[in-house]
Amino acid sequence: MSMHAKTDSEVTSLAPSSPNRPVYYVQSPSRDSHDGEKTTNSFHSTPILSPMGSPGRHSRDSSSTRFSGSLKPGSQKSSNGSRRHHQRKGEKQWKEFDAIEEEGLLDQEGGRKGWPRRCYVLAFIVGFFVLFTFFSLILWGASRNQKPVVSMKSISFDRFFVQAGSDASGVATEMVTMNSTVKFIFRNTGTFFGVHVSSTPLDLSFSQLTLATGTIKNFYQSRKSKRTVTVMVRGENIPLYGGGSDLGSKEGKPTAPVPLKLDFVVKARAYVLGRLVKPKFHTSIQCLMVMNPLKMNVTLSLNNCTYH
Repeated sequence: MSMHAKTDSEVTSLAPSSPNRPVYYVQSPSRDSHDGEKTTNSFHSTPILSPMGSPGRHSRDSSSTRFSGSLKPGSQKSSNGSRRHHQRKGEKQWKEFDAIEEEGLLDQEGGRKGWPRRCYVLAFIVGFFVLFTFFSLILWGASRNQKPVVSMKSISFDRFFVQAGSDASGVATEMVTMNSTVKFIFRNTGTFFGVHVSSTPLDLSFSQLTLATGTIKNFYQSRKSKRTVTVMVRGENIPLYGGGSDLGSKEGKPTAPVPLKLDFVVKARAYVLGRLVKPKFHTSIQCLMVMNPLKMNVTLSLNNCTYH
């Protein structure tokens, strides 16, 4: 019994001095506070409850086994690696979330401050048409101030006959046949555009009766230039009915001067900017003259003319 007691005392005395005892006080850094509390509690409770030396050793082995299981390098590395992985994954998710949120804020701010691209395109189109219209109006106004000028030059009578006859219905009346040549000068004063002159009729009348007609042919006149236009004005067997009562004739020739009136319109159009800006110019001309039977085939100046 004494030996057993001595053995127990020796065991008891050796227990605190055993080099394995400090292991019980090491806590795993990979565990959280809750696991640490459980391990500490299991460590403190195990050696007190063991009544025998061998159970105490068993308890030490079990405790060391527990702590060794928790303190294995592989497990610690795996737990640290998993924790770092989770932390990196969480940080990456937070960074992505922050980036997305910042992009959303930037988009919102850009949407508030800036205009959509379609608005810029529409503004450019509207501005272009406004500027083009304004430029076209300037050209149109400038071209209107550069109106072509028509100046009557002369007229000559080649033939003038008065003879008795009948119209298409068989009514007897005096008939007039005449040929004449009218000349006038057309001047284009435009500095940056040419003009197109269209075909228009010329009427030569006596006492409100048209005795002869002619036609101005189409032509083009370049900028800052002029030309002399010649028009043949003719009439063939024009009935006078009662209008020729004052018109005396002898052998088909008038015995007295015959007052005549020349009336026509010169129509011109300019193409300033292609076919977009096309100013038109109309000039109405009336000339009064006297046909002298003694001055046939003589060029007569047209001085008594009005222009509108």
